Amino acid sequence: MTYDVTLLILLAAALHAGWNALIKISGDRIAVMAVVTLAGSILSIFALPFVDSPDPASWPLLALTILIHTGYHFFLPIAYDHGDLGQVYPIARGVAPILVTLGALVFAGEQVGQMAMIGILCLAVGVMALTFDGGKVSKINPKAIFFALATGVCIASYTVVDGLGVRQAGSILGFAVWLTIGDGVLTFLIALIWKRNEIVMVVKNNVMTGIAGGAMQVGAYWIIVYALAVAPMGMVSGLRETSVLFAALISTFLLKEGFGVWRFVSACLVTFGLIVSRSRS
Repeated sequence: MTYDVTLLILLAAALHAGWNALIKISGDRIAVMAVVTLAGSILSIFALPFVDSPDPASWPLLALTILIHTGYHFFLPIAYDHGDLGQVYPIARGVAPILVTLGALVFAGEQVGQMAMIGILCLAVGVMALTFDGGKVSKINPKAIFFALATGVCIASYTVVDGLGVRQAGSILGFAVWLTIGDGVLTFLIALIWKRNEIVMVVKNNVMTGIAGGAMQVGAYWIIVYALAVAPMGMVSGLRETSVLFAALISTFLLKEGFGVWRFVSACLVTFGLIVSRSRS
């Protein structure tokens, strides 16, 4: 993995943490998620004239990943309804790199070296270490754990499907744009049936939050789709999960939630994992 791809993935991680923070502080989470994803779809529509359409060979995988992304858009906010952001999000993001590495091996024949695998494991453990911040792990609602794990399975699944699909698409950005249009519209339509009144309130009171979140969401994912096309899926997934560390920094310095010992441990593990995961051995 080259340094420029590494830096792009870290930028995507920061953007991802940013739009998740907006969802946390902006009202009904499912309604905000629906508005954010719709805003991302609208922005993606403006990009359509500037990208090539993905090859028809990739359309089945494109349709599958739209469905998986949509499931992710609901599992994540539901998990937040049952548990704390600082514990649910690390579980969801932490299990994904290992599952992606296994999925990439099974479905794409991708293998990573021993040092890179150690780095991926350190990233995953470092991310999940945030779950123990404040010593509250025993107080996590079992429903929160279930939906967080379901979210992690969705993350891993769509990462592998996206990686396979974009490599058949012929157009990296075309695949990414069609994806963000499809999952945003589908998420919004389902949420509109479920949370119509809450969505109206979000549009009235937080429309700029939705637009900002949508821009960060599609920007982050377009970068990741590009990275999946040019780098091993497991390494991309591991680096992307540093979004949890960015989220911890946001919660510490912007939301004033403190920086406990487990956040320090997590930071050390993630930093070590970042260095080692780039290894070719």
